[in-house]
Amino acid sequence: MTGRLIGVGVGPGDPELVTLKALNALKAADVVAYFAKEGNDSKARTIVETHLNGAEELPLLYPVTTEIPKEQAAYRDAIADFYDVSAAAVASYLDDGRDVAVLSEGDPLFYGSYMHIHVRLSRRYPAEVIPGVTGMSGCWSSASAPITQGDDVFTVLPGTLPEVELERRLADCDAAVVMKIGRHLPKIRRACERAGCLDRAIYVERGTMTNSAVMKLTDKLDMTAPYFAIVLVPGWEERR
Repeated sequence: MTGRLIGVGVGPGDPELVTLKALNALKAADVVAYFAKEGNDSKARTIVETHLNGAEELPLLYPVTTEIPKEQAAYRDAIADFYDVSAAAVASYLDDGRDVAVLSEGDPLFYGSYMHIHVRLSRRYPAEVIPGVTGMSGCWSSASAPITQGDDVFTVLPGTLPEVELERRLADCDAAVVMKIGRHLPKIRRACERAGCLDRAIYVERGTMTNSAVMKLTDKLDMTAPYFAIVLVPGWEERR
């Protein structure tokens, strides 16, 4: 008998948004694995740290994040090797019959690193995915901003896209969320302006966390944003 692989969504940051099912999985797991940049704390682990009950911990430490452009072969090779090694580390516990819960901020299958473990191991081992509250839903709730209604077309965009592509896609939808902001904030602001949605765009930083900030994108005057930042473009604003 092998152990079970469990992808555990822990939500966008507020520990009270962790689901009961996620907490039960953490209590039952033999091993809790989580991703982090080497030298930094794991945000997912921080969210649930008060609920860790002595299970063995398995940090999975990224070799690179933003040091190399993601378009370069060196980045792709390093990240692919990292996920291979991480999956092998998790598999070693599964082979010993131990259940492994892999933490994921937000939802495990929505821009989550867990999915790279899942696709490598779920055909060989029993696997379960526990959904989590997404970062975007946490942010529009923090902003009290209705996003879509009726037949609105809703689009999720990574801020890493080329500026012209961001502009095209923003102009072609009713509502949008732009993720992965960071150093791409000036480009996103320009794309929103040319797409005609800058006046209704909302900037949310660390949504649901104790140090969150919400403002109109036009009021965000500096050029940088943290990893946990999102731009919301509501499609519902002019209707009742």
